[in-house]
Amino acid sequence: MSTHPRTTDTGELSPPPHDFPFDPTHGYDLPHLLAVTAPSGPDDFADFWRERHARALRVDTAPRIEGAWATVDGVRVAAVSYTSADGVRIGGWLTVPASGRVTQGCVSTHGYGGRAAPDPWQSPPETATIWPCLRGLGTRSLLPGVPSKSAGHVLHGIGARESYLIGGCVADVWCAATALQRLVPETGGRLTYLGTSFGGGIGALALPWDERFHAAGLTVPTFGNHPLRVTLPCTGSGESVRTRYAGDPSVLDVLAYFDAATAARHIEIPVHVGAALFDPHVPPPGQFAVYNALAGPRELLVLRAGHFDHPGERAETAALEEAQRQFLSGTDPVLPPPTA
Repeated sequence: MSTHPRTTDTGELSPPPHDFPFDPTHGYDLPHLLAVTAPSGPDDFADFWRERHARALRVDTAPRIEGAWATVDGVRVAAVSYTSADGVRIGGWLTVPASGRVTQGCVSTHGYGGRAAPDPWQSPPETATIWPCLRGLGTRSLLPGVPSKSAGHVLHGIGARESYLIGGCVADVWCAATALQRLVPETGGRLTYLGTSFGGGIGALALPWDERFHAAGLTVPTFGNHPLRVTLPCTGSGESVRTRYAGDPSVLDVLAYFDAATAARHIEIPVHVGAALFDPHVPPPGQFAVYNALAGPRELLVLRAGHFDHPGERAETAALEEAQRQFLSGTDPVLPPPTA
């Protein structure tokens, strides 16, 4: 697998025009982005996550199919639910090939906008995919007292590492894997992960500790390099964290345990990353910090922009999704030559 950055096309990668009061590149060009490092993290970073993972594996997920199956474009779809850490019931969907042939499973998570339905075209062929709405988000996993908007959700329980809601969302991924393997036993041999934005950061935190996952695709991942992120203005959840940090710098002590770039140091499975040069929502240096820190085989697709409408966006997204489908299928993506 190539470690050279590639682009979705050979066209213009300059920043698109915008009217934000800040520069969504934050002054970083590609060479500088590829040099962003990851914090080493607290001494007990790995122990903290391994203990949480062990607890999640002891959860009786009690998955169940809810309602009737439907067949859409060659894929069977059903609503599902399962129990996650702390007894939280998570809702989502299960998709399986209508042919009935399943050779692997996938856990696919969403951005901070949540999810109202699955996106089965994103899955590799012959894949059974579970599409959870992580706790407090989407249409299926809203919780009393938990803000469903990113600005509040990202701060919920942030006063302590044990109570921070992001830790529960990571547990939702592990429990989704357990639920999927119970619902579709054929997925037990190979499990992959897909996550975008919020889901990309959650995936980076979840993957190092769970040996059931064999490969992953992370797109514009958030939560990378918190000490740097709190210095960069944005329009996403990071702005709430930046504001909180300005009033209480000690919040970095908790965030140190939830740094996706620190976690990426421990990820040894193959990972495909789509990272953007320009992104008002998730600062690009944090995205690239996740990619740069990966300890195993990796592939990078450089996007002109993320979280922003721009010319060529549809083709760029399609190329990224196809590259990740091939990557998770274990085949080499067909991409243009490496950038200079």
